[in-house]
This record gives sequence, structure tokens and C-alpha cells, in this order.
Amino acid sequence: MNDLDELGPLVGIFTILSVMAIGGVNTTLPELHRLVVDVHGWMTDAQFSHLYAIAQGAPGPNLMIVTLVGWHVAGLAGALVSTLGIIIPSSAIAFAVSRTWTRFREARWRKAIQAGLVPVTVGLVSASALVVTETVSGHEWRLIAVTLITATIVIFTKMHPLIPLAAAGAVGYFGVL
Repeated sequence: MNDLDELGPLVGIFTILSVMAIGGVNTTLPELHRLVVDVHGWMTDAQFSHLYAIAQGAPGPNLMIVTLVGWHVAGLAGALVSTLGIIIPSSAIAFAVSRTWTRFREARWRKAIQAGLVPVTVGLVSASALVVTETVSGHEWRLIAVTLITATIVIFTKMHPLIPLAAAGAVGYFGVL
């Protein structure tokens, strides 16, 4: 099968994810993982976690994971259609809604929608964190422990997140656990 045969499914996946991405692309990671690893078999858990790490480590927007998945599946054409598939639908919706949203900035229904979207976004981001943790750790207790300790430090202290992340990286690199 030609890699270009995958362009249609890529566009379909990222168009749907674009509309679901409340709070950004990272909120769709569980579904993205399920679709590209489990449903289509385009990559393994390890490949997905590597692409996610590259996307997060590189400067730029969080949607870089989309471009990397598209590149992995169908090269440059895949990167292009995946990126456009995630950007165009949500941008079109945001553009269409923005005038009304601005006009009713003091309306009770708008404030209720905004308040309701906060827990939805937190839940989606938490699910994404769980998928990435499971994918990266492979259910290895030491890796899960380092992840939980790092997350706890970041959540409950005012320490800059890069300090515990660098410490976790050093623990892994030097094989301390």
C-alpha cells in the first residue's frame, strides 16, 4: 500500500480531533493514540511516545505532534494534510463564533459555558497525561514512581517544572532506580 493512500484517513482523523480539541491538541492525545496505534496500526506505543517527546521538546506549538504523526504515516504530504486537518476546522469554528462570543461577553449563558468547559479541559488534559505516562512507562513501577514524584513536586510546590523534570531525566540516564 502506498503511503499516500493514508492521506484520506489522516484528514478524517485530524478533522474530527480538531473539533474535539477543547483546550488544545494535548486534550485529544488519548484518542489520537487510540486511533494511530490501536485502530490503524500506523505506529507502536514506543513510536508514539517518541514523537510526543520530540513534539514537546521542540520549540513551537503543542500541535507539532499532529505534524509528526502525519510525517510518520505519509511523509511530507501526511504532515501537511494532518496539520491543515487539525487547524482549519477549529479555526473556522472559532472565527464563526467569535463575533457572537464577544457581543455576549456579559451574558450568563456565556459565563456558564466557560465555567463548564474548565473541568472538561482539566479532565481531557489529565487523560492525556495518563495515556502518555502509560505509553512511556510500559507499566514499569520505577518509571511510574518517578513520573508521580515529578508530577507531585510540580503540582504542589512553586519550583520551576524544569528542575524536577531534569532530576527525573538524570535518574533515568544514570539508572539510579
